[in-house]
Amino acid sequence: MRAHLVIGLVNNMPDGALQATERQFEGLLAAAAGRLDVELRLFSIAEVERGEHARAHMRGAYADAASLPAAGLDGLIVTGAEPRTTSLTDETYWASLARLIDWTQDAQVPSLWSCLAAHAAVLRLDGVDRVQLHGKLSGVFACESAVGHPLLADAPTPALAPHSRLNGLVEADLIAAGYQILTRSEEVGVDAFVKPEPAPTLFFQGHPEYAAEALQREYLRDVARFLRGERAAHPPAPTGYFDAATERALRGLADTARRDPSRISDYAAAIERSQPVATWRPWAQGVYRNWLEAVRAHKAGRGPALAADARKRAP
Repeated sequence: MRAHLVIGLVNNMPDGALQATERQFEGLLAAAAGRLDVELRLFSIAEVERGEHARAHMRGAYADAASLPAAGLDGLIVTGAEPRTTSLTDETYWASLARLIDWTQDAQVPSLWSCLAAHAAVLRLDGVDRVQLHGKLSGVFACESAVGHPLLADAPTPALAPHSRLNGLVEADLIAAGYQILTRSEEVGVDAFVKPEPAPTLFFQGHPEYAAEALQREYLRDVARFLRGERAAHPPAPTGYFDAATERALRGLADTARRDPSRISDYAAAIERSQPVATWRPWAQGVYRNWLEAVRAHKAGRGPALAADARKRAP
């Protein structure tokens, strides 16, 4: 009989990426499952702002994250959200997210934290704060393994990782707090990392779950914001993502850019024939497969022993 795992997904991504995020994680988990039977359940944090269309889609399909302790999960994935404030603790959903982070630790639930959610988790657990980057980091980057680790077993090298973020974590700060770096590069700094815990806990600053078109969609969104005057600087094209001809066309548009929302059609036309490939998918499947196996072992009681007492944190 195939082992059955129930994995929760707390989807905090903005409305425009909400359904794509569901598909991305569902597809990656299915591809990584192998001999495991993986059931995905969806959850949301009530304070994350949603439009009516997103709320209609979520109605009946998502459960409130407050119900997680009674959901009977074997593992949990938490996504990031588009930042709206300089400090994570000022976000409207911070109190609920902090309670969620505390619960995963106190209940020893195997967890996986994506991008901004990883930043929130290390801030809540160990006071490790993110730092603002000089500009948005966007693209596909080759990362090297920093250490041999079961979560990296049989995963291709180098690790190809999509990143899309405005902030980052300093490696020295993570190491001082007891985290172990799995993959890194000069361009992105820390990519994936873990902290020795009784339950398998994995953090990504990037987005290995991304589908091939995800960075393209985000680039067009950022360009549209620039053309509408909502951001000061024209965004660069994602690094290592488009083919050379498309990059040249986009550079030409950027060089002649003016604040005119109608020009977004020129950018869309420039990338219409581009067909980005999810070159990072084999690595993503390998690492997710190893994480799912760690979740299975933890469920079977063959993972690290549970802590004698859960850490207590101030509300």
